[in-house]
Amino acid sequence: MTGAAQFEGNGTGAGSARLPRPWWIYRGTGLPLHDIELADVLPGAPPWRTFTGSSASADGDGTGGAQAPVEPPAPPQDEAELRRRLGATREGMVADPTEVDLVNAALILRRPLLVTGRPGTGKSSLAYRISRELGLGRVLRWPVTSRTTLSSGLYRYDAVGRIHAAATSDSGATAPADAPSGAGDAPSSDIGAFLELGPLGTALLPHALPRVLLVDEFDKSDMDLPNDLLDVFEAGEFTIPELARLRGHRPVVEVRSDDPDRTVLIRDGRVRCREFPLVVVTSNDEREFPPAFLRRCLHLHVREPERDRLADIVAAHLGSRDDDPRVAELIRLFAERSAQENGLATDQLLNSIWLATSGAYSRGADWEALLRAVWHRLDGVREP
Repeated sequence: MTGAAQFEGNGTGAGSARLPRPWWIYRGTGLPLHDIELADVLPGAPPWRTFTGSSASADGDGTGGAQAPVEPPAPPQDEAELRRRLGATREGMVADPTEVDLVNAALILRRPLLVTGRPGTGKSSLAYRISRELGLGRVLRWPVTSRTTLSSGLYRYDAVGRIHAAATSDSGATAPADAPSGAGDAPSSDIGAFLELGPLGTALLPHALPRVLLVDEFDKSDMDLPNDLLDVFEAGEFTIPELARLRGHRPVVEVRSDDPDRTVLIRDGRVRCREFPLVVVTSNDEREFPPAFLRRCLHLHVREPERDRLADIVAAHLGSRDDDPRVAELIRLFAERSAQENGLATDQLLNSIWLATSGAYSRGADWEALLRAVWHRLDGVREP
C-alpha cells in the first residue's frame, strides 16, 4: 500500500516497548492516565489542521470564541462494552512501540489512522484502548458495508416521518417538509425531531478534546466512499442542506446526536469541528484505496501477535492462568497453527481455552477434531 506513512507493528512486547518514549502522550497500556490531563499536554494542531468550530450558544451572536469549550465532554464508554472489547487490562501490559508511535503521531497531526491487518488482530480494539487511556469517553463507531454512504455517517433525516407528523398533527401544521414557516414548526413536525447526526457527524461537533471515531471494516465500502470522505477530512466540517435552507428564519435547530440521550444545537445548518477527531479506520486488507485518500492518513499495519502478546490477551480476557499447563500448550499450538494457516484470529484462541478450562466441555478423544474446527482457516478454504 502506497501514498501514506506506513509502519508495521509486530504484535510483540519486546525491547523498548517497556519504557514510554519521552514524546508519547498515549502510552499503549489501555489504562486510564491519572497523572496527566490530555488538555494540558496535547500540542496545538499544525496550521493546516487548525479548525475554529464553536457552538450556537457559545456567545450572543453564535460565533463563539476560538478558545471557548463548546460541547460538553463525551459520555463515558459503557463498561460492559469495554470489557467485551479489551478484557480486564492489567498493569504491565506491554505495548507495541510502533503502534504507539503511530497513534501519537495521528493525535498530534490531527490525521486519520488507517489500521490494516488480518481479521482478529485487534484493529478495532485499538480505538477503545486509546479512548480509555486518554479519557476521551464513548467511542463513536461507524460500521461500514457496501451500502454505506457518506451522508449516512454524517446525519440521517426522516423526511417521510416529518411529513406524516405534520399531516396528522392536531395543530393543523400542513406545511411541506422544508418550507419556511415564520411562526416556527408545530412540535410534532419540528425538523429537529426528525434529524439525527451520525457517528462521523457527531465526531465533527466542536468538542474541546478530540472524539474517538472508529470507521470499522472500511474495505467493505462502495468504491466511491474513500473519495467522498476527502473533503470532510480536509475541511473538518459539513453542511446539512435541510437546515441550511431554514437559516433565514430559524438559524438554530436542536437535533439528536449519535450519543444516547444527547441533543446539540446546529447553527445555519453547518457542523464545524474545533479539534479534529482521532479517526481509526480499519481494513482487513481486502482492497486498495485511492492515493488521494492514503495521502491524508497515517498507515499502521498490524501483524499477527506472537506468543508473548497472545499470553497477555488471554490474561486480559480470562485472567492469569500461568499455573495451567493446558493454557501454555494451547497458546504454543495456536501460534504454530496460525503461522501455518497464514493467520488466525485471537478470539479463536480464546474460544479454545474457554472450552478446555471452563469445565463446560469434557475433553475426550474428539478433542483434536474439535480444536481443528475452532481454529478453522479464515480464507474459506477447506482442509483436505
